[in-house]
Amino acid sequence: MAFEEKYLDVLQNIEFPIQSVYKARPELTDYDVLSAIEALIDFYTAEERKREPKDFRLSEISIEVYNDVKEMCDFRLGKGNSKNVSVEGSPKPLLISELLSCLKTIKNSINKWTKRYGRQGYLNFVKQYMLYV
Repeated sequence: MAFEEKYLDVLQNIEFPIQSVYKARPELTDYDVLSAIEALIDFYTAEERKREPKDFRLSEISIEVYNDVKEMCDFRLGKGNSKNVSVEGSPKPLLISELLSCLKTIKNSINKWTKRYGRQGYLNFVKQYMLYV
């Protein structure tokens, strides 16, 4: 089974808050999302290695993406209940290494679709698969 198939639910969980921000703020760009995802990769890598994360200087809109995606990631890691995240049943908590692989997959997707279709290429590509946003 391919990685994307095995972790499809996690990838969709990560992409949902991204698309929610995009719906509310159509000026969001792939670069804004990429900045947030890179900061999250650093945050969870630092947590795994028990070190302090870097201090990323994110734009206001990237911070919004960062916070919303982090909330979902923490939920998928089994870190308490979130007031904004509701999923029927409780999914098995992920390992940080699994979550990092999912975030890196999203990062690669952002790079691919931005290169192919421009500054909102990733956002518009994923949007077509999000029926409930």
